[in-house]
Amino acid sequence: MSLRTRKLIGTALLLAFVVFWALLSMSIAQARLPNMSSLAGGLLVVFLGLVWVIPAGLIIRWMAKQKSDT
Repeated sequence: MSLRTRKLIGTALLLAFVVFWALLSMSIAQARLPNMSSLAGGLLVVFLGLVWVIPAGLIIRWMAKQKSDT
């Protein structure tokens, strides 16, 4: 697979993932935050706001991988 194709697919995946993660995070926060303390709610928001970086980083690493010779 060429680098250009990989970047196109990766960009589409990242866009879809960010939209999915935002909707999932909002639904979790909407359901859980009213019943939580301020500290726990803040930790939940920080967790949900940072955890998406891990899969996004994996997608970006895959996108940047050079074409193998084999």
